[in-house]
Amino acid sequence: MPRKRPEELRSHRWYGANDLRAFGHRSRTAQMGYDRSDYAGKPVIAILNTWSDINPCHTHFRQRVEEVKRGVWQAGGFPVEMPAITLSEPFQKPTTMMYRNLLAMEGEELLRSYPADGAVLMGGCDKTTPALIMGATSMNLPAIFMPAGPMLRGDLRGQFLGSGSDVWKYWAELRAGNITEQDWSGIENGIARAPGHCMTMGTASTMTSAAEAMGFTLPGAASIPAADSRHAAMATLTGKRIVDMVWEDLKPSDILDARAIRNAVTTVLALGGSTNAIVHLIAIARRAGVPLTLDDFDALARTTPLIADVRPAGRFLMEDFF
Repeated sequence: MPRKRPEELRSHRWYGANDLRAFGHRSRTAQMGYDRSDYAGKPVIAILNTWSDINPCHTHFRQRVEEVKRGVWQAGGFPVEMPAITLSEPFQKPTTMMYRNLLAMEGEELLRSYPADGAVLMGGCDKTTPALIMGATSMNLPAIFMPAGPMLRGDLRGQFLGSGSDVWKYWAELRAGNITEQDWSGIENGIARAPGHCMTMGTASTMTSAAEAMGFTLPGAASIPAADSRHAAMATLTGKRIVDMVWEDLKPSDILDARAIRNAVTTVLALGGSTNAIVHLIAIARRAGVPLTLDDFDALARTTPLIADVRPAGRFLMEDFF
């Protein structure tokens, strides 16, 4: 494929010009401890990191961002970490849905206003995936999504527990008198025992799976458990890949067409995914200029079999699926 020349990089407008503004950009980069050889003529990769102390799904992102940076450096890019609003599903009231578009706007404007040639989107907790993809799609710079990965199986004395579905199940059992308060306490302390998002096929795994089906992640990236060493390796490979994507000028508009959207919808149906995917995939499709309606979901649902035996529609969890 034809590759960009260094002077064709978007960041060249900040770093490569011989004027007063570029002098300021270079001197301030030196202020942060970088030598000109660190970034001159190299793709600047914005890493949008939705880590937060209040988001347990992204607890490991402090480490993962360093692994993404490692991949960017190895591939000859210049990584720049940019914090973005976290949207923590377990804690944010009244609902993270109120803030999905806020993160989409923040992501878009971070990429628009800074010298970014490409972006790594770090998300996974329910609304972060569609929001980051929406923002990156509107900005239309080369972008790749790095999914947070599901947490490990919950455990109650050797019995597997699934986030979400087993919470409601055993809350009903407690009120019915079928389990004790001690059992309930054991569930509370054993259901979420590792970094990562929900390990059922809830909105988080549904949307990361959809992102993979659309071509926004590395192949196989969506189902790797957050605590698995292969997740760290995937983060580094993601950092490497985005540098090549910049040189290739591979943008969301090049992959996010009607076929990609159809792949995402079909994948969600085959996995027994969350109905929230309807809201998010329609929003993503419209950002890409692709028409998508409830009728399209209905038509595909009539021809797509459910093939994944994953909770809440099935028996198993994402660790088993992986």
